[in-house]
Amino acid sequence: MANDHFLTLSCPDKPGIVHAVTGVFAGEKVNIIDLQQFSDPVTEKFFMRVHFGPTPTESPEFLRPHFEKLAGEYDMTYDIRPVAQKPKVLIMVSKIGHCLNDLLFRAKTGQLPIEIPLIVSNHPDFAPLAASYGIEFRHLPVTKDTKAAQENQILGLIKEHNVELVVLARYMQVLSPTLCEAMSGKIINIHHSFLPSFKGAKPYHQAYDRGVKIIGATAHFVTADLDEGPIIEQRVARVDHSLSPKALVDEGSNVESQVLAAAVKWYAERRVFLNGTRTVVF
Repeated sequence: MANDHFLTLSCPDKPGIVHAVTGVFAGEKVNIIDLQQFSDPVTEKFFMRVHFGPTPTESPEFLRPHFEKLAGEYDMTYDIRPVAQKPKVLIMVSKIGHCLNDLLFRAKTGQLPIEIPLIVSNHPDFAPLAASYGIEFRHLPVTKDTKAAQENQILGLIKEHNVELVVLARYMQVLSPTLCEAMSGKIINIHHSFLPSFKGAKPYHQAYDRGVKIIGATAHFVTADLDEGPIIEQRVARVDHSLSPKALVDEGSNVESQVLAAAVKWYAERRVFLNGTRTVVF
């Protein structure tokens, strides 16, 4: 897969897009390995993901004039990048570390095609964990009065490390609209599917008090509207009356880790497209 690439694109829906795109590959004698597409009848937008290759050279620049032309004809936004290119991901965490630990392990073992140059936390607790993986750790405390300055530091680190995606792995601070806008569509968060039914502290304890039979978690893009961003993935687990609040927390932690890892993996594999307040996930 050294010379394999992903093409991702979106544009207003109209006839002829698939023919035009596949015609480029046919004309250049490049093989399409996998192609997925979706036409949304509500938003009237078209989305496509193409895994193609191998190309005659490592660089697919010989294809770019074709797609620049299509971009003009179809009002198309597109991106071409090597399959082997791992996005750089900044992970942010507070004092609950199961999602962080899971992401680090999956990245280390090759289950997640990402590069993690940096971990940021408002607490120092996970500096030893970061060191064990050889990853830089930045402790950036935050208060109401220092929030703007702290987030400016974060934006500086994002630029310094060429970070493409920020993952909030149980980072228990609300991001400002400024940071959300600066990284729009590039911040993924995890929260309990109990929301908004069980807001605030100890949602699993609230769920226990109500005798829930299903728990779950949601991975979504972050927007300035708290926990209202476009959903990428949701999963659930069945529970029953025999589980204590701690057992619910443990079960929920597993689901949270799985959901967040899936969302990050799909983003890294160029499978996630923003579609207004929703997502298209191939």
